[in-house]
Amino acid sequence: MSRLKEQYKQEIVPALMERNRYRNVMQVPRLDKIVLNIGLGEATQNAKVLEAAEHDLAAISGQHPVTTRAKRSISAFRLRAGMPIGLKVTLRRQRMYDFFDKLVNVVLARMREFQGVPKNAFDGRGNYTLGLKEQTFFPEIEYDKVDKVRGLEISIITTAKIDEGGRALLELMGMPFVKD
Repeated sequence: MSRLKEQYKQEIVPALMERNRYRNVMQVPRLDKIVLNIGLGEATQNAKVLEAAEHDLAAISGQHPVTTRAKRSISAFRLRAGMPIGLKVTLRRQRMYDFFDKLVNVVLARMREFQGVPKNAFDGRGNYTLGLKEQTFFPEIEYDKVDKVRGLEISIITTAKIDEGGRALLELMGMPFVKD
């Protein structure tokens, strides 16, 4: 069991139960899944871009990514339905906790002039989405072998019903939000 999951069971659940007056342990919000997404608009012209991004995302997540495809055609972008336009990985259970731990303690700490992540990136249902400008913050990525710097979207899905529950969970798990 990961260090973060152990901490969740031992410290975070009792703290959330006391803070929000939950009557049952099953009411306490928890991490459900983490989805990593890379949008590759340039993949319509160059198929090799997809391979390089697939290698990076597999190294970051420890899992093979799934290709996302266009749902409809858009002629202005030279895009037809079914063309590959991105990659995604869904992390659950052990890998999810390991990735979250690495994100909070290693990746965000490596960012230059980091003030914290914004508090307003919740979706209204307790889920949080974070965008990184480049994949080179991850220790698995070798900077010399990067062909192009790509952005990465990280969606943290929780079982919280409202944003306050999700924010309280992520704060106790160590997410460094911007100080007011």
